Amino acid sequence: MKRETAMHSNPDGYLKIHRGAVRLLLMALPGAVTAPALAQSPSMAAAYPAKAIRFVVGFAPGGPNDTLARLIGARLTETLAVPVTVDNRPGADSIIGTEIVARAPADGYTIGMISSGATIHPNVYTNMPYHIGRDFSPVTVLAASTFVVVVNGRVPAHSIKELIALAKARPGQLNFAGSGVGDTIHLAGELFKSMAGIDMHLIAYKGGAPAMTEVLGGQVEMMFSPMGLAVPHIKTGRLRLLAVTSSTRWPALPEIPTVAEAGVPGYEVTGWYGVLAPGGTPRANIERLNAEIARFLKQPDTRAKLLSMGMDPIGNSPDQMSAHISAELVKWARVAKVAKLSTRSVF
Repeated sequence: MKRETAMHSNPDGYLKIHRGAVRLLLMALPGAVTAPALAQSPSMAAAYPAKAIRFVVGFAPGGPNDTLARLIGARLTETLAVPVTVDNRPGADSIIGTEIVARAPADGYTIGMISSGATIHPNVYTNMPYHIGRDFSPVTVLAASTFVVVVNGRVPAHSIKELIALAKARPGQLNFAGSGVGDTIHLAGELFKSMAGIDMHLIAYKGGAPAMTEVLGGQVEMMFSPMGLAVPHIKTGRLRLLAVTSSTRWPALPEIPTVAEAGVPGYEVTGWYGVLAPGGTPRANIERLNAEIARFLKQPDTRAKLLSMGMDPIGNSPDQMSAHISAELVKWARVAKVAKLSTRSVF
């Protein structure tokens, strides 16, 4: 009765005594930790990820960026045990989607696809809404893709050296087709011109398919084409393949030389795809995403699938991706200056 009376007459005091006893009991248990230690334990903190992740793709469904994002998204959904949903936001050559990522909360729950064109944009557009080298946290470069130098059957050139000799014999008379002004295909041609010391002109079309149609028809002599667009016509003999633009021979075409090997030392143009997050995203979250994606890209079946799509899987570190972006920005700024590209407004 005395203990019951004391509890009701002074409940605060009883609770203090009771909590103290419990604390002493916990501390006496083997392996016990104090309350502050429990609060700081990593296992008690909210683990990343704890909710769905949005994967923004600045291109319409069906293209290589979208296809690759869906492969990665499906894998992350499985390994992270949260939904990773692809959100297509096409427009302005992927700038609309990339801006959404730049302005999203820096918590790891919004990530985005990036491709090589993003490092060309600052040299083409005057009012970019973000800086690709400063406003993002790189995750990884997913894959690289090469371009191929192809000519139609009427062009009397069977090698890069013969093509250069032909261009020098006919200054300003050779044309190359492209899918627009200021994209990777265009600047691949401009870089080739400057390094080979030749003069030829871009004929721009509204997309790669119509550009390829004109090359096949003989209206334009050549193209620095995405591999997937050109290979079917190479197989039928309607196009002649002279070289690949990557720094090393392409795994699917080991017998074909690089442009650098074939006559223009140092030439290299590689398309690439990567994942980034808003600037300031916690490093631990970036590293978690990087580890899961890199593990997926190393799997033999993943590699085989990407190679069949004309992509060579990479999966490098966030710091390596950051360095790659910086190098690409410098390279394309130099090429754009030599080509005297005129800039225009994004929107």
